[in-house]
Amino acid sequence: MQVVKGTKIVNGIAIGKIKVYKAPVYEINEELINDIAAEIERFEAARLKVQEEQNALYEKEMKEGHKDTAGIFEAHAMMLDDEDLIDSCKEIMAEGHTAEFAVRDGFEAAAEMFRNMDDEYFKARSADVIDLKNSMLDVLFGADTANLQGTEPAILVAEDLAPSETVKLDKSLLLGLVTRQGSSNSHTAILARSMNWPTLIQCHDAADDWDGKFAILDGYNSCIYIEPEQNIIDELTAKQKEDKEKEAKLQELKGKPTETKDGYKVRLYANIGGPKDINAVIENDAEGVGLFRSEFVYLNSKTDPTEEEQFQAYKKVLEALSPRLIVIRTCDIGADKTIDYMNLDKEENPALGFRAIRICLTRKDFFKRQLRALLRASAFGNLGIMFPMIISKWEVQECKAILDECKKELEAEGVKIGKYEIGIMIETPAAALCADDLAEEVDFFSLGTNDLTQYTCAIDRQSANLERFANTHHPALLRLIRETIEAGHRHNTWVGICGELGADPELTEEFLKWGVDELSVNPKSILPLRDRIRNTDLSNYNSNQKTESPAAKSENEASKPKGFFGRLFS
Repeated sequence: MQVVKGTKIVNGIAIGKIKVYKAPVYEINEELINDIAAEIERFEAARLKVQEEQNALYEKEMKEGHKDTAGIFEAHAMMLDDEDLIDSCKEIMAEGHTAEFAVRDGFEAAAEMFRNMDDEYFKARSADVIDLKNSMLDVLFGADTANLQGTEPAILVAEDLAPSETVKLDKSLLLGLVTRQGSSNSHTAILARSMNWPTLIQCHDAADDWDGKFAILDGYNSCIYIEPEQNIIDELTAKQKEDKEKEAKLQELKGKPTETKDGYKVRLYANIGGPKDINAVIENDAEGVGLFRSEFVYLNSKTDPTEEEQFQAYKKVLEALSPRLIVIRTCDIGADKTIDYMNLDKEENPALGFRAIRICLTRKDFFKRQLRALLRASAFGNLGIMFPMIISKWEVQECKAILDECKKELEAEGVKIGKYEIGIMIETPAAALCADDLAEEVDFFSLGTNDLTQYTCAIDRQSANLERFANTHHPALLRLIRETIEAGHRHNTWVGICGELGADPELTEEFLKWGVDELSVNPKSILPLRDRIRNTDLSNYNSNQKTESPAAKSENEASKPKGFFGRLFS
């Protein structure tokens, strides 16, 4: 028996034979050619064919009810119309290179732009560009990739899988996934979570000679057993059966309140990246959206998006999910999330640089376009406007002044504006330590624990060299979280958590004891987290220590807090 470790993406057990998936490898002709027009024609024909394939994948996912993954291929099709990408490839061909050469170098350059971003989510988008590069090369080389998966149910082992490759897989034949490379934010990981496939990534010792061998993928222990012993087979077969029974029970939690055994209620919301995630919110029974990353509007646009373009995107989500509260974070571009049309300077220390609210308060017209779009969208649902990277009270006051200026302009134009709340992200120790002052200005806080961990511990969360020093449960971090919750409640300001710690089961009970009002997590984490909350009993916790939230106070008629929770429970 051989045991190989990896990094788990999805818990679960997969039992069966292994199929090693090998994508074709192409040799690119480096020699210069004379007929440049013919190469450009070949490039254009391949581009249109791949775009047609991406649209077909979009339709396929929509028909199968996978709206959360269909958006990937819609974005791919749009990417193939990107003028900068197309022009860069044509410039390479104009120098006398083949279409294959131009695709390889042009798409790699675009992917490198994403790889250089510090934000893990946007860094992982380089995989989208590489996926399109490989699809283009498949067409240009006339490759047949239809039978790479085999014809029998198997645990698939690969170097890595691109989104198009993953979706083309026959789901009925896929028991689990193992990749040598990959990241937790790659589309392979996103799709695996969406489909709930037991998955390991970064399984560096996975070998080609595993092909055809019997194995058990153990997501819980982040390993795969090759030709396991009988006691392992018996133990994990029983665990697999238990998992299936638990999953059926989780589905029964849809529509049930998110509250502890002793009646403490908490709001369970979803983090989303755009309109493509609407269905994931509904399917997983999220009670609202605690973090809508508005960056997708900017990253998917070739030029500075107009007010109308932004309005349509926000309106679509607010309308579709009404009356749920939708918290939209204002532009968090800058530093690692660079966009050419914004002409941002390269910085030596981007994590501490010109980003988010610092850009918005410096480029007022840019900021006002988004705020006007948000205010217009507020008439179509229940909106929360959230400002990121706040460290000082004056920043909040200036944001509110600009927002009020936009509101007056729209009212003068006869535009209908709905109700909305104002909140800020608590992402730095400065904001956490000044939470009492900041709470006087807003309706809610949302703790962005990813950045808060990084800034509190002075640990670059992207650095593999610092993993042994990183501690997401550091006592200083937990103290800041607790003190922020307490400060918010002193001012009737509700407090949520939208970072990765929100879904950390080891901290759920602590967050509830401290009186957190809302947890916003990946949609797939909603039902498991609801189950954990409903099985928590805080009755033995010292009631004098527990911070009563604005939501709880309102429900008990002890006070009438401002904002969404006050309206909700009144």
